[in-house]
Amino acid sequence: MSTPERLIESTRELLWERGYVGTSPKAILERSGAGQGSMYHHFKNGKPELALAAIRRTAEELLAGAEGVLDGPGTPYERIEAYLRRERDVLRGCPIGRLTMDPDVIASAELREPVDATLDAIRERLAGIVEEGKEQGQFEPELDGEEIAATILATVQGGYVLARASGSPAAFDTGVRGLLSLLSPMSRQPMSPR
Repeated sequence: MSTPERLIESTRELLWERGYVGTSPKAILERSGAGQGSMYHHFKNGKPELALAAIRRTAEELLAGAEGVLDGPGTPYERIEAYLRRERDVLRGCPIGRLTMDPDVIASAELREPVDATLDAIRERLAGIVEEGKEQGQFEPELDGEEIAATILATVQGGYVLARASGSPAAFDTGVRGLLSLLSPMSRQPMSPR
């Protein structure tokens, strides 16, 4: 791996673990094994430029992973289910979602842009899948694709928070199961009279 790649990958990991403020140039150099002047040689503006490259890389990978599942085979419900149940490091949290809680990232329009763009792209793709499901008669016609997409993202991000707080992935899994039961085509079948 080249020095710039090592610097970017080390910064990605540190941002996920420690946030922007906790990701010092010294920590980046130590983690990457790069020499003292390497950061400024490859990233002229230092930490802000390197952090932006790292955030962009993380955003691209997260989006590609989500699209890989959402654009995969299956009915709209099955694709949403696959997205919600895909393998995640739940106790570590979402590498993009965690950045939304970092005041330094949120205060910088440049650092925040890839975070916002990624969440928007996933939300738009989910909304499209809900609309597709409505057209196929799989979801109720009254459902609003944008609202359901926002609910799915809120369940995922909130699930990370609850799992981290409890120290167990069970809270994440419970939220996913609850949302899927609400979206399930079976859950909207008329109940038989008692």
